[in-house]
Amino acid sequence: MAKPLRLEDAVNSICPWSGDPISADALTLYRGAVVGFCNTGCRDKFAKATDAFDLALKDK
Repeated sequence: MAKPLRLEDAVNSICPWSGDPISADALTLYRGAVVGFCNTGCRDKFAKATDAFDLALKDK
């Protein structure tokens, strides 16, 4: 079972989409690092964007 992501482990303190402070309920793991967002909508937008870029790079 994976351990829960923690706010204090995030590599950032400001949401990369909005510029607002990150929230404990909007964390994700990306390439081994905990990345934080201000809300789950920003987190989900990040996941979609990175998935698209990762797929494009894989096809090259």
